[in-house]
Amino acid sequence: MRLELGTPVRCQDGMLGELADVVIDPVRRSLTHIIVRPEIEALVGARLVPIDLVEPAEEQKVIALRCTVDHVRGLDPVQGFAYEGFGALPVDDPDWDVGVADVLASPVYTSGEMGAGSYVGAAPMAYDRIPKDDVELRRSSPVRSSDGHHLGHVDALVVDANDNVTHFELEHRRLWTRHKIRIAVASIKEIDTDAVTVALTKKQVRALPSERVPRS
Repeated sequence: MRLELGTPVRCQDGMLGELADVVIDPVRRSLTHIIVRPEIEALVGARLVPIDLVEPAEEQKVIALRCTVDHVRGLDPVQGFAYEGFGALPVDDPDWDVGVADVLASPVYTSGEMGAGSYVGAAPMAYDRIPKDDVELRRSSPVRSSDGHHLGHVDALVVDANDNVTHFELEHRRLWTRHKIRIAVASIKEIDTDAVTVALTKKQVRALPSERVPRS
C-alpha cells in the first residue's frame, strides 16, 4: 500500500480529512500510526490513528479507515501546546515522546551591556505527542545523503501487508523540475523524527530511476 502525505482520508461514513504525518518504529522499520488532520466541522484537531484501522481503498488516491468519524473522535489527539524556555522540550512522559515540534513565535531577545544579550520569557510551541520510541515524519521532512547533501523531502511511503516499510519516496528538484525517486528501506541509514538519512551518496541517489512530477 502506498501512503502519500497529503492524501484524502475517508471513514466508513464519510470523508474525514487528509494524511498529515506518519509514525514509524525506527528499529523495526514498520508503520505504527498515521496522523490525520480532519477537515470537517464535527471533528477538530489531528488524531493519532493506529495502522490497524487503515485498509486499502477501492478508489485511487484515497486512504480508507475501517471505522467511523465518531470512532476517530475518541482517538488520542496529537497536538499539544507549551510555553517553554528557549530550546526546551515541552513534555516528559514515560508513555509519549515529542514528535514534530514548531516554535510559533520567536522568544524575545534583549540586549544588555557591552552588546551582550539574552533570551527572556518563554517561546510558545506546538508539538505532536507520539508513542514512546517512535518517530514522526511529515511531507517537509528533509532527506540527506550519506555524504551530507540535502536531497529533498519525504513524499510517500510504501508498506507491505505486515505494515513494514519497504520503500521511501523522495521528492527533489532538478533545476526547474520536480522528480520522485523510490528508495528501498534497505538503503535507509537512519530514520529520526522529521529527518531521514540514506546510506547512499548524492551521486548514487541521482542514478536511481526517477519519475518527473507534472506541473500543477
